Amino acid sequence: MKRFFLGSLLLLWAGCQTPAPKKIVQYDIDLFFQNTSIRGGYFSSDENKLAYTSDASGIYNIYEVDLSSGETNQRTQSEKESFYVLGYIPNSNALLYSADKGGNEISHLYLLKEDNTTLDLTPQVDEKARFFGWSKDRSHFYYQSNKRDSRYFDLYKMKVGQWNPILVYENRQNLSLQTLSNNERYFLLSKALTTSTNDFFLFDNKTQGITKISETSGGYSSAGFSDDNTQFFYRTDVGKEFDYLKSYTIETGEQKIVYESDWDVMYSYLSENETYRVVGINEDGKTNLVIFNTQDGTQVDFPEIPDGTITGVSISQSEQKMRLSVGSSKSPNDFYLYDLKTNTIKKLTNSLNPELNADHLVAAEVIRFASFDGLEIPAIYYKPIQASAKEKVPALVWVHGGPGGQSRVGYSSLIQYLVNQGYAILAVNNRGSSGYGKSFYKMDDRNHGDKDLKDCIWGKKWLQEQDYIDPDKIGIIGGSYGGYMTMAAMAFAPDEFKVGVNIFGVTNWIRTLKSIPPFWEASRKALYQELGDPYTEDSIRLKAISPLFHAEKIKNPVMVLQGANDPRVLQVESDEIVAAVQENKVPVDYVIFPDEGHGFRKKDNQIKGYGQIKQFLDTYLKKLDWEVNSDLD
Repeated sequence: MKRFFLGSLLLLWAGCQTPAPKKIVQYDIDLFFQNTSIRGGYFSSDENKLAYTSDASGIYNIYEVDLSSGETNQRTQSEKESFYVLGYIPNSNALLYSADKGGNEISHLYLLKEDNTTLDLTPQVDEKARFFGWSKDRSHFYYQSNKRDSRYFDLYKMKVGQWNPILVYENRQNLSLQTLSNNERYFLLSKALTTSTNDFFLFDNKTQGITKISETSGGYSSAGFSDDNTQFFYRTDVGKEFDYLKSYTIETGEQKIVYESDWDVMYSYLSENETYRVVGINEDGKTNLVIFNTQDGTQVDFPEIPDGTITGVSISQSEQKMRLSVGSSKSPNDFYLYDLKTNTIKKLTNSLNPELNADHLVAAEVIRFASFDGLEIPAIYYKPIQASAKEKVPALVWVHGGPGGQSRVGYSSLIQYLVNQGYAILAVNNRGSSGYGKSFYKMDDRNHGDKDLKDCIWGKKWLQEQDYIDPDKIGIIGGSYGGYMTMAAMAFAPDEFKVGVNIFGVTNWIRTLKSIPPFWEASRKALYQELGDPYTEDSIRLKAISPLFHAEKIKNPVMVLQGANDPRVLQVESDEIVAAVQENKVPVDYVIFPDEGHGFRKKDNQIKGYGQIKQFLDTYLKKLDWEVNSDLD
């Protein structure tokens, strides 16, 4: 179904007449979730096919596309669990993939054989396994597993065809393994100190010697070893606000800056034969991709791609082909094939539902506003096409997850659906968000629910200044940490937002920090350093910032969505806040998905849950029925 909204005719004379606004199509939610979300994109050994993960079936399954004909083949038929492809088994049509149970994050690694039967390669019941990459000769793959001790991840390898685990590195020091050299002699290890700093070590497996690279406090992250095992590369922010790329020569200890920008280098890697270096830059909430030819330092230029930007690439082993991921805020990512020899490009997927006209969706805009103390706060803004001074629209402040996450320019079916239905959305990157320098990132440490919340409130004030926004109809929405911020707003600033939509948000920090999954042990102390240690007197402050203990102050309608299998924010968090709000005789809608975890991946659940968000907003924000009937029990 489609509904049509015709904007008011405005006659503005400035030497000529302004044309009437175009007809706006308002689409039903199911059309937005008939888009497809794709992930991965791995070349087969003969480079004739590309394997990827897609939710075209309603849940994530594995597909492959023939690069010559463009024909697509669905390799798995899962109807219950999501399957995420990790690559082809060398010289075969078999595949490696990962899956958990109902979103519980206890993922196993599976072999999808050529006849499409499967084998669980990491079958221990409570074992969490993470793919770590292929050996240089592709004879085996590496993976991390916590089967020895649920708190620590050891490194194993499996030989193709034998599928037996071989221990490579036993982690008894609670260090995080970041990468290893081709000859398995050198390991880069990390120990989290805070959420923004870590110790960084080079371990020599032959001599058992260890060298501390992080002599100066800062953030350090591996960017891989050279093929000849003589160098490694890493990202760091030492001495600067943003991450940059450095090299380190193992024999001499010599270090050099390889690449830096005015923004964070998010990642960097070399192609198979080191012909190309790929650098991803987080530039003001957008990904800027730079690829260099390492032989002459020249930059690889791509043909123009209309209505999209390249957000990621994968280079084939022959270094003759690239898989490009291309998308925008108005269209989900699609895969393109770029032939480096012929300089030609070919589209492989069509992710946007053809029933959606991108011209009726909204391009994201990066804006900035001054917060309560004058600090400049960046945000991603979506203005409904139908909004005008005569047709004022309601609005939402959107808060990302984290703490330390970032709202970025990119496609979101939920955001586009709500904006299409006439809700302006301001995705605030409050202080403490990543991507804007390490000083900005640290600004919310031990200050959660205070200045970061004020940033969101001042985002609301910015919205109120726009002449096409109804200043009395502004709510707040967020997931995970953003869900916490939503409930903090409703409890600690109850007069600011008319409604709150809490998507699996923390409401009791003491319980959440005590119930951190065992496989997060490597980062537990760093989280305690930023948020507070629930086993110490920090618990006093944690209780003070937990909305559950102040729920009696909540007076405006709330909606809560929760996955029953969420290992990060337990269902009890949502159960208790819902019960507490009900005690206030305040409207509260509660949606629980028994087959989801920390995030909703099944399309049926997305349509149901996100459709109910719109119904909730229509009732309590757009129409303000709650205020009209607030005197009724």
